[in-house]
Amino acid sequence: MIDKRPRREDKRVARENYAVVLDYMPQGNPVDRHHPSHRTRPIAQAIGTKYFTLIEFYPKPGISLSQGEEVYVGFKHRELRNKVEYVWGEPLIYDDLTGVAKSYLPEALKSIILKKEKVFVTFFNISAPLTIKLHSLELLPSIGKKTMWIILQERSKKPFTSFEDIKKKCKIPDPVEIIVNRIISELRGEERYYLFLDPPPGVDNAIILGYLHRIYRMLRNERGFEFEED
Repeated sequence: MIDKRPRREDKRVARENYAVVLDYMPQGNPVDRHHPSHRTRPIAQAIGTKYFTLIEFYPKPGISLSQGEEVYVGFKHRELRNKVEYVWGEPLIYDDLTGVAKSYLPEALKSIILKKEKVFVTFFNISAPLTIKLHSLELLPSIGKKTMWIILQERSKKPFTSFEDIKKKCKIPDPVEIIVNRIISELRGEERYYLFLDPPPGVDNAIILGYLHRIYRMLRNERGFEFEED
């Protein structure tokens, strides 16, 4: 369990432009351990759609939010914040999510990942070995040596084009669920290697593989790919 608080200089929140609401508390969050002001005024917990940063924000007065709603939380174009008044500059840690937010997190992640199918299919196409004995693919839940070799063989014939393509060729029941589970594990700070996310604040000696950063750079100018600018 992570017990250190996020650092105020952390820039993760500022990299997110949009976030999906995980929990909206119109009367405040009575169990907030760190910010007394959060206990008495409307507040929402959300997850960024680009780098999966956990975010907390105040909605504008008179605004109601729905779980699963996508809102603009960016700092670059504050005029687009039609529902968001103030975004806390510190990222949340997983343990500070409400029970409602934790419960909804898998569904929210699935929605984001399906919209970013191109990004995660690209991961299956470009993932590389970490050591002589360990491949990045093996960091995904339920991907062992046998499945890893099938993926490598199939992509050498022709790059994967969709989640459905991966399912059919590699006999993987649900690649989306696999990615969801991996991202949750990274959000919880339970890993040594971080495929997609930066380690949560308070996690030391982690190895950051940065695949999201790499893939966004690759796809930035690709036709038909909707890129969310920093």
